[in-house]
Amino acid sequence: MSKSMGNGIDPLHVIDQYGADALRLTLMTGNTPGNDMRFYWERIEASKNFANKVWNASRFILMNLDAAEVSENVNLARLTLADKWILHKVNTLAAEVTENMEKFELGIAVQKIYDFIWEEFCNWYIEMVKPCLYRKTEDTQTVVLWTLKTVLNHVLKMLHPFMPFITEEIFCTLNPNEESIMIAPWPKYCLNWEFYQAAADVELMKAAVCGIRAVRSELNVPLSKKIRIYVVSGNRAIFQTFEHGRIFFATLAKASEVYIQADKSGIGDDVMSVMIPGANIYIPFVKLVDLDKEVKRLIKEKERLEKELARSNKILGNKYFISKAPSDKVQEEKKKLNKYTQMMQQVKLRLEQLKNKM
Repeated sequence: MSKSMGNGIDPLHVIDQYGADALRLTLMTGNTPGNDMRFYWERIEASKNFANKVWNASRFILMNLDAAEVSENVNLARLTLADKWILHKVNTLAAEVTENMEKFELGIAVQKIYDFIWEEFCNWYIEMVKPCLYRKTEDTQTVVLWTLKTVLNHVLKMLHPFMPFITEEIFCTLNPNEESIMIAPWPKYCLNWEFYQAAADVELMKAAVCGIRAVRSELNVPLSKKIRIYVVSGNRAIFQTFEHGRIFFATLAKASEVYIQADKSGIGDDVMSVMIPGANIYIPFVKLVDLDKEVKRLIKEKERLEKELARSNKILGNKYFISKAPSDKVQEEKKKLNKYTQMMQQVKLRLEQLKNKM
C-alpha cells in the first residue's frame, strides 16, 4: 500500500464488512515476521468463512447440550474410539501451539489451530458422532457431549489470541459461570489423554474413507447413494478396529451396510477396491464397475507406491541419516517403508486377480 499511489485499504472498512476477527486472522496467517505480504480480498473472505464455521459448529454443540445434562467429569473408560482420537489430537495440539506461541511463531500456531478446527474437529469428529447424538437412548450420548464441550473449550482458548471477539462470545455462552475467556486457564498437555492406539485406529479408518470417497468421485457416484462396503483383513487388530468403529466408519463412508471379514470369500471380482495398510476395502458398484478403468487406476497407484518405496529406501540406505537422525525419525521412516511394502503387495495381488478376469 502506498499513500502516494492512493491504493491504501482502510481497515475500518474491512472490519465493517467482514469483522475484526476475520481481519486479524488474515493478517496472522501465511505471514512471517519482517516480510511484506500481499493483501487479497479472497483471504479476508476465507477468514470470514472460517469464523462462520466456528460459529455454526458451536451452535450445533450448544443445541445438543441444551437437550441433555452433561457432568463436569467423565470416566475415561467410557470414551468411544472417536472420543479418544479427538482428545489425543487436541492434547497434542495444545502442546504444539504452546511451544509455537512461546517462540513467537504466531503464524504457525494459528495455522495449526485453523487446520484442527476445520478438518479434524468439524469435518471428521462431529460427523463421526452425529449417530450417537441422534440415538438419544444410548449411554454414549453423555460421553460424546462431554467430549464435544471439552474440545470446543480447548480450541476456543487457543484461538482467542487471534480471534478474540467470536471466541469470547461463544465461550461465555458455553460456560455461563465463567467471567471471561481472557482469564480462563490455558490448555495444558494431559497425560490421561494419551490415546496413541485409538488415534492410529481412527487414522486407519480415515484413510479408508478417503479412498472410498476418491472412488465415488471417479465414478460420479453421489454421496446420497448408500453403498455396501466389505473390509477384508487377516490382521486381527485391524479387524477389531473396524468392528469397534463400525458406526463411525459407516457414517463417514455413507454405507448402507459394512461387512468385516478375514478373506475375500463371497466377494466377486467386479468390484472397486481401496488398499490401506493391512486391509482391502471392496465396493460393489453394480453396473458401474469398468474393469479396464479399475486396472488403470491400480496401475497409477502402483506407480505412486514405487516412487514412495524408492524414496524411503534411499533415505534408509543413507548411513548419515541412520547415524545422525533422531531415533524416532528413523523409526517413522521404517514404518512408512513397511506400510508402502504392504500396500504394494495388495495392489499387485488385486491387479493379478483382475487381469485373470479380463
